[in-house]
Amino acid sequence: MTPRSQKTVKLTPEELRYMALLHELTTVHVRDCIIDDNYNRIIFLVNPEEIGQAIGPRGSHIQRLRRILNRNIEIVGYSDDLEEMVRYALAPARVREIRVVNRPGGKKTVYVSVEPEDRGLAIGKNGRNVARARMLLKRYFDIDNVVIA
Repeated sequence: MTPRSQKTVKLTPEELRYMALLHELTTVHVRDCIIDDNYNRIIFLVNPEEIGQAIGPRGSHIQRLRRILNRNIEIVGYSDDLEEMVRYALAPARVREIRVVNRPGGKKTVYVSVEPEDRGLAIGKNGRNVARARMLLKRYFDIDNVVIA
């Protein structure tokens, strides 16, 4: 049985504004928004079945938001199931196996095994994709680290 998210997330007024903007533009139900200044991006979480609608034809909604906000835009599927959330956070890398290890001091690490040819994709340029997974899993499941194997 995989852990379920029980956390309540507090949103800043800026995050709420961005969520309203994406909703206005696309009519999708925006679950969450994370502003990541380290990689100059905004990560939106939407219901998995609405990812295509959020992206828009040929990425038109993403391009428009990028121009308006002057930041990179990423759309990720949301799930309150840990394994599904790991898969969405690392997409399009193909995940083979997910293991949660409890460390001394109550810290939790998720070890993710991906297809060997997808390892670079899962990590991302300068670690940006694994950093996104870390942020999302910390925010929803109190996971302290994500290791791509």
